[in-house]
Amino acid sequence: GMRADIVMARTATALAAWAGRTDVLAEDVRQAALLALPHRRRRNPFDAPGLDENKLDDTLEEFAEQEQEPTQGPEDDDPGPDGPDGPGGGGGQSPEDDSDGPQSGGTAAQPEAGEGGEPQPSGSGEQQPVRASEPFRTKVLSVPGLGEGAAGRRSRARTEHGRTTGARRPQGALTKLHLAATVQAAAPHQLARGRAGRGLVVRRDDLRQATREGREGNLVLFVVDASGSMAARQRMSAVKGAVLSLLLDAYQRRDKVGLVTFRGSAADVALPPTSSVDAAAVRLESLPTGGRTPLAAGLLKAHDVLRVERLRDPARRALVVVVTDGRATGGPEPVVLAGRAARLFAADGVASVVVDCESGPVRLGLAGQLAGELEGTAVTLDELRADSIAGLVKDVQRRAA
Repeated sequence: GMRADIVMARTATALAAWAGRTDVLAEDVRQAALLALPHRRRRNPFDAPGLDENKLDDTLEEFAEQEQEPTQGPEDDDPGPDGPDGPGGGGGQSPEDDSDGPQSGGTAAQPEAGEGGEPQPSGSGEQQPVRASEPFRTKVLSVPGLGEGAAGRRSRARTEHGRTTGARRPQGALTKLHLAATVQAAAPHQLARGRAGRGLVVRRDDLRQATREGREGNLVLFVVDASGSMAARQRMSAVKGAVLSLLLDAYQRRDKVGLVTFRGSAADVALPPTSSVDAAAVRLESLPTGGRTPLAAGLLKAHDVLRVERLRDPARRALVVVVTDGRATGGPEPVVLAGRAARLFAADGVASVVVDCESGPVRLGLAGQLAGELEGTAVTLDELRADSIAGLVKDVQRRAA
């Protein structure tokens, strides 16, 4: 747009001035574009960084041709002996100019795999990755209780900055005095301390530290079911869109994210906990589907990831988001093992949310049972939307209860 052009022009002028020149060359503009435009092209954290240099060169050549194109005058009306019908004219078409001939490959280019052509087989029971649906604004999923983690915008936490919620005895150095609580603690002892004047006798034991409450960032660990049952009825596109929406919400709330996927016979840590939300989006976009549902393996893998991350960052609380239809078909006694794995999270007090992806007229309610074993909350894809009427009614009923 115009603002980008202005920035690029100013940068080009600065480059020329730095080189000790007063004129701005095309190479200056190109270097300015490479410096000024890549980060301005991103509209959300999932846009690929960088700039297509070939497209930039084509654009600069197009503008250069427009600048150098001469205006046709009266003396240019007569084509002369080398006009269109002359020996040097363009009336005859040379073999080199025949762009539609067989030498230049007049037939249409064949589409490559994954770009409109037929999908290539990728193994038994595996389907090609599907594109995520359009992301949407989600409800705020938070960890209950009061934490003391890194600054962020998700869950309630004790912070150095925020609204004052109470007072406590200082632990170590006093950083923020709670004046009213300090006066209240010192007032009953004034007679015993021999107060004779108008001043208040305050001792160190009377000092109170102000406690403040703000918001913290969490570790949002996604456990995504990529089995064949999730790919049925074209659900995987909606599922990826929902996870992408939650990733965008995590980016805005300054969370760390991780991605565990399970399908076939095992689970995989697609992305260890990181602050790079766009990396999680890339892994999600290329996620294939198919095979059985090793739900227990996915939960156990997520439990291991949390155990290791708790050692690295003990102050950051975790929120596990399990995206599944609740089916468990992988391994011996899959339902029993999945229940045992879910109860590990409940024993550790890990906050969890199950995004129920089951659809169709007949529903088994397995995701709700999984949420009960996790001692977490179950929401459907429709309830996950911030503007969902069903979710609004559910919230009102909870407040009334």
